[in-house]
Amino acid sequence: MTSLDRPVWMGRPKPVALALKGLALILISGVVIFPFLVVVSTSLATTQEINQNGGYVIWPSHFSFEAYRQIFDGTQVSRSIVISVGITLVGTAFSLFCTVLAAYGLSRKGSLFQRGLLSFVLLTLLFAPGMIPVYLMVKQLGMLNTYWSLIIPGAVSAFNVVIIRGFIQGIPQELFDAARIDGAGEWRILWSMVLPLSKAVIAVVGLFLAVGYWNNYFGPLLYLNDTNMWPLQLVMRSFVLENHVTSTATHVPGQVAPPAQSVQMALVVIATLPILCVYPFLTKHMSKGMLTGAIKG
Repeated sequence: MTSLDRPVWMGRPKPVALALKGLALILISGVVIFPFLVVVSTSLATTQEINQNGGYVIWPSHFSFEAYRQIFDGTQVSRSIVISVGITLVGTAFSLFCTVLAAYGLSRKGSLFQRGLLSFVLLTLLFAPGMIPVYLMVKQLGMLNTYWSLIIPGAVSAFNVVIIRGFIQGIPQELFDAARIDGAGEWRILWSMVLPLSKAVIAVVGLFLAVGYWNNYFGPLLYLNDTNMWPLQLVMRSFVLENHVTSTATHVPGQVAPPAQSVQMALVVIATLPILCVYPFLTKHMSKGMLTGAIKG
């Protein structure tokens, strides 16, 4: 194929095109980074700087950690962080366990009720049960005001099952046949062969599940009546809307309390930081897991 016959998108980009792409990338990165920079800067700014800048600070001249001290000293935020971390870890592990088992069973031809169960799983993508039936089910099972109400109802997603199933179906059948000839059972095949080969898609689904559990606030609002059991997202929502956090911290004489705006931004930073720390370690699996799991049907 000559250069004249080659499509435009396959040709070598010109310097002007490269410069425009770089400029667009810089602008997009700035649009993404700038709001978060303002949030972090406002959380570290003093009261005087926040009042002078109308509530938001781009870069503080004097750093103050008073907002973070007030949050962690005698408030329910520390307890809510532990609760959110526990729900995220347990919920993600439980959901991945159930999802991988369901996906593996539905990917094997000849499994018991494989076709019927697969049709039932796909049917749930079209017809969601709704909020009221789920609430009644949680109530009948006695899970109201328990952390299991935040984990079990949404543990298995049909979409995640289909994604992992498609990935497993992409594994050559010859590997399964060789493993069975060597005497491996289904559990051995799943643990020693399927899971190591499916690390990419499992990492992607695990990240989606972890973000969902960490950011969940409507479930706790619906099922948890005890405010001492609230996770971080619900505590942050309560503070942002009502401008109040339950605090038992003693006020230090002569020390000015941080403004509400600074404490709100500090809560946003605390809620965002764990996901930002985990995401870079899973980025290398994102494209491979999502594309490979989506190609196979």
